[in-house]
Amino acid sequence: MGLQQGLVTWFAGVLFLSTLLLSCADVHHYEFFVRESNFTKLCNTTTLLVVNDSYPGPEIRVHRGDTVFVNVHNQGNYGFTIHWHGVKQPRNPWSDGPEFVTQCPIQPGTNFTYEIVLSDEIGTLWWHAHSDWTRGSVHGAFIILPAKKETYPFPTPDADQTVILESWYDGDYKQIIDDALAAGVSPRQPNAYAINGHVGDTYGCPNDTIFRMQVDSEKIYLLRIINAAMNEHFFFTIANHTLTVVAQDASYVRRFTRDYILISPGQTMDVLVSANRNVGQYYMAIRPFSDSSAAPVDNITTGIFQYTNSEGGLNASLITLPVMTDTDAMINFLDQIRNTNVSQNPGINVPADKDIKTRAFIAIAVNNLPCNTCVLGTRLVASLNNVSFVSPRIDILQAYYNRNMSGVFTEDFPLNPPVFYNFTGDLTNFNTPIEEGTRVIVVNYGEGVEMVLQATQMGAGGSHPIHLHGFSFYWVGTGFGNFNNKTDPSTYNLVDPPLINTVHVPGRRWVAIRFFATNPGVWFMHCHLERHSSWGMDTVLIVRNGKTKKTSIRPPPSTMPRCPGT
Repeated sequence: MGLQQGLVTWFAGVLFLSTLLLSCADVHHYEFFVRESNFTKLCNTTTLLVVNDSYPGPEIRVHRGDTVFVNVHNQGNYGFTIHWHGVKQPRNPWSDGPEFVTQCPIQPGTNFTYEIVLSDEIGTLWWHAHSDWTRGSVHGAFIILPAKKETYPFPTPDADQTVILESWYDGDYKQIIDDALAAGVSPRQPNAYAINGHVGDTYGCPNDTIFRMQVDSEKIYLLRIINAAMNEHFFFTIANHTLTVVAQDASYVRRFTRDYILISPGQTMDVLVSANRNVGQYYMAIRPFSDSSAAPVDNITTGIFQYTNSEGGLNASLITLPVMTDTDAMINFLDQIRNTNVSQNPGINVPADKDIKTRAFIAIAVNNLPCNTCVLGTRLVASLNNVSFVSPRIDILQAYYNRNMSGVFTEDFPLNPPVFYNFTGDLTNFNTPIEEGTRVIVVNYGEGVEMVLQATQMGAGGSHPIHLHGFSFYWVGTGFGNFNNKTDPSTYNLVDPPLINTVHVPGRRWVAIRFFATNPGVWFMHCHLERHSSWGMDTVLIVRNGKTKKTSIRPPPSTMPRCPGT
């Protein structure tokens, strides 16, 4: 499919969905009051920054194609922003949220109203703070139900349940990362993992609560699973029950059934489960997955899948989950994910080879730089193509849009590694020069883009969940070892690749993604392992305006937060 034909198909799909959605779209208003509240877990009381005094925060529940306004009041002690993870925000980067990329922080004692524009997203997304580590406690679900005249492309569930997987720290999340950055070391491990704010019954504190999902026998439930953890991929299961995956990242996928799922930080999955076992109580459980030498704590956190009128103890006291280092379980699960050609999805429109105008091959690494004030004489940094991202003090979107600010960013992010080496080999005594800077990728409106993301063994190696704001993209390929640009493209799946916003790049492997750059604006791309993003495993994609008003960035609202010192 050529570029012109591809864009015609894309516009036709958008026009069809827009006609369907605008005929019954609604406008919703939410008020978020962000302030500190006390929470007691693990027999300790911790003060956290949260929304509306709840952890996790309030759920947004709307219909496909609706518009949502969220007035965020900062009643805390420092500035922050909110990001609407997976919402494309067509032409509206002003409300996307990453700090110093598309806006400056909402300062204490002030408020800002986000306009969240939904398009073809369907299913489960989420929202979270996008400043320092504040997303660890400032987050919640963003549920997008079918439009009022739309149906599910699978058996209609009798009910749904949001399941948010979290990292629990005894302590202030921002302070944890601030202390680690000052010392040049990795931030400490979480004290526990949580399901919907409950740490379960495995940590030894008798006062801890466990999440219970009550179900009726023979009913079908849709689990809306969100990995809001700071740095942990998770295996998830419900004992003695099978899980049918039906959507990922607010796009339907071809249904497949497993007894566990793997979900990476930032990802969302919609999963059907039938309450078709003997009446009783069954564990649901999570444990981390890791293919890195810097492994997380191998804790299992529990919840309970509880049938109505069940009595006595748990029917299934044994939890069957892959071991934390089971890379086969990881690969076997990821290999099952495919797009599905249903009317509720946008038509599959993968850029063909001739449509690709920008190709980027990006090596992902963790590195060290000298640091006289750090405890080890060096500090940890992270990089994409040997560039460690430096956050500016004036947001990139403002500087780009106004064209009257110099020195905020440069348009020279390298599209290939400056040094080629055996990315997935033994790199114990190997290092490459790292540069720090605010360097961005710039592409023209409408052109096809391919990015190959190459995991490396620099640092601790391991998997990376890479998230791109402003887009869903097609995950067209993956393979073991170093990417070969002569032979590996022949293995691409251009027929039914999944349409996602966060891709799991496994350790010692590469993945390839493709998309058409049809959303003008400034869009953050980063690892959703929060420590890696804090160290600079980030960049920015700028999509230039098209030739018409409808293909150009909307003007900014007059209420945008001011940058410090301006």
